Amino acid sequence: MKINIREVENIVILDIEGSIDINASDFVETVGWALVTKSKNILCNFEGINLIDYVGISLIAVAYKNVLNHKGKMKLVHVPSHVQKLFSVVGLDKVFDYYENEETAIKSFKEEELFSHILEQRLRRRFKRVPLQRTIEYKQKYAANLAYLKGKIENLSAIGAFIIAEKIFSVGEMLTTRLHLEPVPGILEVDAKVVWEADKEIQPVESPAMGIEFHDISQRAQEQIIDFVERNLSHSQQE
Repeated sequence: MKINIREVENIVILDIEGSIDINASDFVETVGWALVTKSKNILCNFEGINLIDYVGISLIAVAYKNVLNHKGKMKLVHVPSHVQKLFSVVGLDKVFDYYENEETAIKSFKEEELFSHILEQRLRRRFKRVPLQRTIEYKQKYAANLAYLKGKIENLSAIGAFIIAEKIFSVGEMLTTRLHLEPVPGILEVDAKVVWEADKEIQPVESPAMGIEFHDISQRAQEQIIDFVERNLSHSQQE
């Protein structure tokens, strides 16, 4: 087996020729070397592959697992039909992305990197937490005739809140909450699940209290909370 190593736009391309079999440990070593010294994006060109046996399948799996452990990506290009059939038999066709040409494969790395960046930014926005001293109304979700109770929001994020109140509920209980996100007019009603109860011995000042996680929240409602959190964070930082 021969391996030629190229780099295109922060992607390591391995042009592999020959057989991936019991004598192909170089494949695993080359992938590992590329991950550590070059890039976490690995594109294997299988155009020159004439044989992969079951030992070779194991070696490919070991290399792929190493890529995942490094939080990288490994894709395949120019995969011969006989190799695709073998991968289908052992289930690797559901693991690897195949591409007919390098241009499309390289573009896929870029698109996934952009998507990951966007997702990371969204997650950061969702988990930003602002300290507050605002009133929140809440009640058991399926207790339609009960009046809303009142508590104090200690901090708020787009995924939940920490509430100090005289009446709290057990972990797993479903609630309906009402949030007042001034200066936005009106009340935002959001379902939530109790996911945490404050420990009286550890947090005596903040007891009784509970942590809630918003449940089945709409994108619009979440964006409203995110805007509120970011607006208040900016205000507190200016002070």
